[in-house]
Amino acid sequence: MSQEIELKLALGQEGPKALRCHPLLAAQPAQASHLGNTYFDTPEGALERARMALRLRRVNGRVLQTVKTRGEGGGGLSTRGEWEWEVSGSGLDLEGLKGLPPAALGQDVLERLVPRFTTDFHRETRMIDHAGARIEVALDEGEILADNRRVAIRELELELKAGEPEALWSLAETLAESLPLRPADTSKAARGSALLADAWQLPKGGTPSAWLHRAIVALDALADTGDETWRREAGKALQQLAEASGGDTAKAASGLAALLSNSAWLTPAFSLAMVRLARRLPADRDLA
Repeated sequence: MSQEIELKLALGQEGPKALRCHPLLAAQPAQASHLGNTYFDTPEGALERARMALRLRRVNGRVLQTVKTRGEGGGGLSTRGEWEWEVSGSGLDLEGLKGLPPAALGQDVLERLVPRFTTDFHRETRMIDHAGARIEVALDEGEILADNRRVAIRELELELKAGEPEALWSLAETLAESLPLRPADTSKAARGSALLADAWQLPKGGTPSAWLHRAIVALDALADTGDETWRREAGKALQQLAEASGGDTAKAASGLAALLSNSAWLTPAFSLAMVRLARRLPADRDLA
């Protein structure tokens, strides 16, 4: 098993183009690939309930099977357990799954796994050195497809290859100074499940970090549904965060809630303030 430490950022419509022109990345060579993924679960979603994801990924003529466990973190930063290996053919390697420790992969679950939804996207990866760390910068553009419904993928993933996680935040702040982006807490697998069910559920609030997580998930839902109700829910969560905090944190949360009242809210000012707020609060939530 490997441990994946990454910071996920959702991009606005102009984000990918602006990212490619950013001084930190413009001169870096990019490796391009096309990734087709099929996610599997039982018909009633046993893996989803366990906050796990199982997929087959087709890339460069190879088929890779991947299992990811429940994420921990928040504000876009996550740490997950991950197992990945190459398989032959186009079907699941059930024998390989039997040898993995996650309890959700019991025999009763393995016998009932079926394809649930797909993701299809282009990925550009660049390696950069920043703040004493080695970071893989991956830009994903494509779509998630479930039951004839589809939503766009426009994500930036900053994965730590060497160094300290704090460098991810430093890079995110640098990019947010000029790019329309925001932290995202919902994985592609969880987005696919929400698309399949045609429904989103917000996590509970309570602590400052929990209110921030709720606000971020509400913005994830807004991006995929276009339903302005989620923007209002994000604003409410940020106001609750302000009331549960004090000092600079409360001021930042209130300011972000005010910016969300504008339909054109995803500006560099919002981006930088949101990343800085997420960086300030502890990443201690269970993630989808």
